Order: sequence, then structure tokens, then C-alpha cells
Amino acid sequence: MSDNNHKTVLMADDDEDDCVLAIEAFRESGAKASLSCVRDGMELMEYLSLHSGSETKTLPALILLDLNMPRKNGRTALTEMKSQPALNHIPIVVLTTSGEPKDITFTIQAGADSFITKPATFDAWVEMIQSLAERWL
Repeated sequence: MSDNNHKTVLMADDDEDDCVLAIEAFRESGAKASLSCVRDGMELMEYLSLHSGSETKTLPALILLDLNMPRKNGRTALTEMKSQPALNHIPIVVLTTSGEPKDITFTIQAGADSFITKPATFDAWVEMIQSLAERWL
């Protein structure tokens, strides 16, 4: 029953400043969800494995995924998530500094729901979070 009342957004990003910015933008945006951060694709997959196997199955309502992370990058994590039936329904927004056409093409072909280049200002972060919340939360 709590799944309907409390949604979680999970952000996978090795840049601690971007995670702090996203958390503050979430608060400012008024989005009806909480934001948690993991540092790389390994932590992301561990989090998802733990939560998909729990009795409550408290998977995130949305994943914000950076492409360039240590240990396991976002490309590999995206491919793994989309290949697993327990996870492939979760909307994934690639949120990265890259604007490379090859990255956009890859992520959309791999099953990401959207590709967004990280905003440059806090106000732009808030606007992006509001837009994501309207669409997926």
C-alpha cells in the first residue's frame, strides 16, 4: 500500500555535487517522491537486486542514469536492467553531461525512456525535475 503513497527516484551518478543538486532540486520542485543516490552501476544493480527480491518489492518509480561512472558504467547497467523482466518496466532517464549523438542513439536503442543533458543551473535542475515528475511520478 505504501507504493502508491511514497515513490522513490533512484539516481546513479558518481558526481556527488550532481546528487546534492538533484536532491535540492527535488525538494524545491515539490515532486511527490524522494530521491536516493548510488555512486555507480554496481551499486545501482545491487540496490535493484535487493529491492526486487524484498517482500515489499520497493523498486524505484524512476531511475536517473549517468553514462560515465566507474566500475560499471551506465551503458552496461542500462543493458542489464532492460534484459531483466523484474526491472525492465522501470522508466530510465539517461541524465549525463554527454550530448554525443552516438550516446543518444545507443541509449534509446537500449531501451532508455529519455535522454537529457545535465542542466547548467539550479533553476534548470528544478524545471527538469518538475517535468520528470509530471511525466513519470
